[in-house]
Amino acid sequence: MASENLYSAAEQALGYIYQIRFALLQTFNLNESTVCFIEKDDDIDFSDPEEGKILASLKHKAVGDSLSDLSPDFWKSVRIWLNYYQNEKSAFSQNDLSFFLFTTGKIPEGAVLKMFLPNSERRSDYANEMKTVLERSESKTLKSIYKLIDNIPEDNLNHFFSCITIFDSQERIQDIPKKIINQRLRTVRPNFREKVYENLEGWWLNECINLLTGNRNEPISVEEVSGKLSLIAENYHFENLPIEFEFAEPEEEISPDADDRLFVKQLRIIGLKSDRITRAILDYYRAFQQRNSWIRNFAELNGELEAYDDRLIDEWSRLKEIVFEELEENTPEKVIQATARKLINQISTSDHENFRIRPKVSKTFVHMGSYHILANESSPRVFWHPHFKERLKEILDEVEK
Repeated sequence: MASENLYSAAEQALGYIYQIRFALLQTFNLNESTVCFIEKDDDIDFSDPEEGKILASLKHKAVGDSLSDLSPDFWKSVRIWLNYYQNEKSAFSQNDLSFFLFTTGKIPEGAVLKMFLPNSERRSDYANEMKTVLERSESKTLKSIYKLIDNIPEDNLNHFFSCITIFDSQERIQDIPKKIINQRLRTVRPNFREKVYENLEGWWLNECINLLTGNRNEPISVEEVSGKLSLIAENYHFENLPIEFEFAEPEEEISPDADDRLFVKQLRIIGLKSDRITRAILDYYRAFQQRNSWIRNFAELNGELEAYDDRLIDEWSRLKEIVFEELEENTPEKVIQATARKLINQISTSDHENFRIRPKVSKTFVHMGSYHILANESSPRVFWHPHFKERLKEILDEVEK
């Protein structure tokens, strides 16, 4: 049997991750006007102009752990809350300050702490009850907390304890995604719910990191979470597809003058400048990555992509016939190249519905990158120079010189 690592920080790390994931879960239970801080006045700090302020402590315990009357998990939170209460109580009315303890452990039968469960009747004699509990302890930590509360007027202490609610038997960290997916993402098509959740949690994690590092000064609002969820879910609507590679960059350096791929050679042939070719290489890379991602995540899309390519080719052919209509056999090469650039310019700046794989997919890199993919085939189905097919070998030889 492998020995335990006495210096492992796994449980502590799990606790921090639990805070972030559990905070996301709680945003689905709060008013949209509520805002959230992580690790400000407590593990989680919720504030709402109507509901007041909530300081929440979180305890992710081992399976089977309980929350007893003398549990340090409870009393250490009491010390944090009491310090805040003493310093800030004048800023709050009687009903707009709450202290929550969320724990995966369970309060055992007969425990005094059961009087803090959500459905328990509020009492007027908390102070005496809690002092009696602490008197049973020999712990130095709990004895110091007893001295702290023994110096507080009874009325204040009763009010303080009346602000506390314990939520026991809470979801464990690995169960939270399933709960959010099953209860909060029912409007999302079933096969995309996990993907929507992953996108939402990724955004949430990033915003929490920004809060913790000071890159974000404003708290995260529940309304912001709702808006982000709606935006993500829209990407998985039947008229839309998620965009993941809009700003992606290839690992290798972009070299418009040295790139020997066929679609790049085609662009050099028509005299496109280096910055335009660089943009084309980026569009190709992003569209290639995006299309592959769609194929992996959308089983039904393979045939749809083929139909989309056919539609692009048909639209290119239609515009090519119009743009090249005035060209003659003896038209100078410079004029031909300028006409070819006119064709690609029209296609790259158009927002015609035929350039969209689905009605709401409007990013230019998708259709332009797809055109470059078609222009890069061994037998290109798209070309920009009007005499490309007839002069293929000659043109490629010229580029190689």
